[in-house]
Amino acid sequence: MANIQDVAKLAGVSISTVSRVLNGTAKVNGELRQRVEEAMETLAYQPNPAARSLRTNRSRIIGLLIPDFQNPFFMKLIQGVEDEAHLHDYSLLLYNSNEDIKREQRNLQVLYNERVAGAIIVPTKEQMGTATLKKFRERDIALVAVDRRITDNSIDAVLVDNIRGSREAVGHLIANGYRRIGVITGPTNLTTGRERLEGYQQALQEAGISLDAELVRSGPFTFESGQKLAEELLNLNPVIEAIFACNNVLTLGAVDAVQNRNLRIPDDMALVGFDDVGWAALGSISLSTVIQPAYELGKTAAQRLFHHLQNPGIQTRQEIILAPSLVIRGSSQPRNDLILKRAGT
Repeated sequence: MANIQDVAKLAGVSISTVSRVLNGTAKVNGELRQRVEEAMETLAYQPNPAARSLRTNRSRIIGLLIPDFQNPFFMKLIQGVEDEAHLHDYSLLLYNSNEDIKREQRNLQVLYNERVAGAIIVPTKEQMGTATLKKFRERDIALVAVDRRITDNSIDAVLVDNIRGSREAVGHLIANGYRRIGVITGPTNLTTGRERLEGYQQALQEAGISLDAELVRSGPFTFESGQKLAEELLNLNPVIEAIFACNNVLTLGAVDAVQNRNLRIPDDMALVGFDDVGWAALGSISLSTVIQPAYELGKTAAQRLFHHLQNPGIQTRQEIILAPSLVIRGSSQPRNDLILKRAGT
């Protein structure tokens, strides 16, 4: 079985150069790196991860903590992180907080005890405990927040432009003749819940429509919450004309509530969601929605994490914001009375 000395000899480089290529601890000239990689392939050399971690005092494992394993959005995000980790020859430890702060803290403690090289976190709240952050810093465990911010000046954040996505979604409804638009958003102490509500408010303001607090509903990012809050909106008098639901699970709950009233989308009630959803669950509804680049979110967050791992002495925080896209389908067609008005009938 080939060892690191055999690789160095065949590549015509020092053992330390081979080590730097394996560990990614420093930049290596492209031509030298290629020679080392070709030598490893020729010799079928397989580095020993455990021994390498002992030599470098650094794990080849990163952690990822998300709030909901069942949400397709987070599954795509995981794939982006995992693909980038694979490119850097790192393994991935995956944990689910289930939007529970205590469970999140336990999972972070496990990642700390496992001595991961770094971790990517979708936090359950923006204010993470200072004691937790201090422990990670003292052990030089890099952290990156994704999808939601952590209010700490040392932690990178990779986000979607939630305000823009919501403003475009609600602006689209307004342009199609809807004025009394209910919104169902997540907890406003989270980046996603607060900013998507802000985008809704901006769209109304730009159209000269007064904000009606009665039309605003906020709750957990769950199906049950979307269903319950949509029911509350549907009970209002005067009736609402459209619903903007601020994530995919809330959208599914809202659709269920509308259909339970035997209302048709969009004939009786227009609907725009945030994130794509499981089409099978929507039956024949063609849903207009704001689509987030979930895979790119995960991949970009992992790239920032590896940047910190490869440049441990550089403490430059970045907040990277990716653009969403509004996909217009059948659930938000122009109001029938508006169509008639435009036709002059």
